[in-house]
Amino acid sequence: MRIADELGVDAEIILYQKTPPDREELTWVVAHLEDPPAELVRKDSQFKKLGLDPADFQTPEQVVAIIVKHKMLMQRPVVVRGDTAIIGRPKERVRDLLS
Repeated sequence: MRIADELGVDAEIILYQKTPPDREELTWVVAHLEDPPAELVRKDSQFKKLGLDPADFQTPEQVVAIIVKHKMLMQRPVVVRGDTAIIGRPKERVRDLLS
């Protein structure tokens, strides 16, 4: 992650397509997410293609379940530092968290 490099912060990059987070990891992220849990689910064309309804993915449990089933719907990047997780959009949020 370029921002981590710029700030001289060590960062672990997890390629979610190769090694998707499991239910336990996602549950932890959702529990520590500064954003509303529903924001972790991408409501893009894939979401629509699957015939999903945003109203059905509001609780932490629902968010974890949909991402475990459809990993491509996870909003990214997700940045974790200590006990805080954020969705790294816009990228200035990443800078703020890592600074």
